[in-house]
Amino acid sequence: MLCLSISNLTAQNLDLGSWNILNLKYNLNDKWSVFGETQLRSLKFYDNFHYYEYKSGINFKAHKNVNLTIGAGSYQTYKEGGDFVLPKNNNEFRIWPQVVLFQSVGKLKIEQRYRAESRFTSNGYRNRFRYRLSLSYPFGKEQNGYKQFQIIASNEIFFTDKEPYFERNRLLLAFNYKPSKATTLQIGYLHQFDYKINDETGRDFFQIGYFIELFRKQSTNPNIDTGIKDY
Repeated sequence: MLCLSISNLTAQNLDLGSWNILNLKYNLNDKWSVFGETQLRSLKFYDNFHYYEYKSGINFKAHKNVNLTIGAGSYQTYKEGGDFVLPKNNNEFRIWPQVVLFQSVGKLKIEQRYRAESRFTSNGYRNRFRYRLSLSYPFGKEQNGYKQFQIIASNEIFFTDKEPYFERNRLLLAFNYKPSKATTLQIGYLHQFDYKINDETGRDFFQIGYFIELFRKQSTNPNIDTGIKDY
């Protein structure tokens, strides 16, 4: 899938859209945390806005290398050709359980994410299954238990339980900067390839994200910070 994404990218003219993320996470204790996130996307560079979403959920740290999540949200996709053109391509409410596995090999951090989505769309109910493999490499001077910089690479595939089964592939290359323990800034390039689906259009995107993570005073950092963010 990764090779297919790269070959598709080189065969096309680069026409970047924008992919914007704001994420807030609050750690209740060493096991439990809650989060909220919103995204705004455009098919051209901060023009032709066609998509937004907002979601929230609960995380449980079942093991030092295993996180469990249940989340839900609203996902709205508009037609191409302008900013939020009606009628919508898709009006969706989604519920998704998720399992994330962490592993470290030297300084390289590996994340595997498994997600099952129950999708209540304007075109009927759908199931979808997602697998993401992510690698991150932190570097720079360590301070307060973390390094300020990370390089991120991830690839995600989307499947359904109906033909043609394969639905989407999403490749991300990103750079993270942590000015403090509580905040992370991310810039990156995301390539999305869609196969015969009628909601969001696959494109190349400039991604920018702002991630805030807060801790209760009695809580230590409950998660392995891979530098890889949810989206």
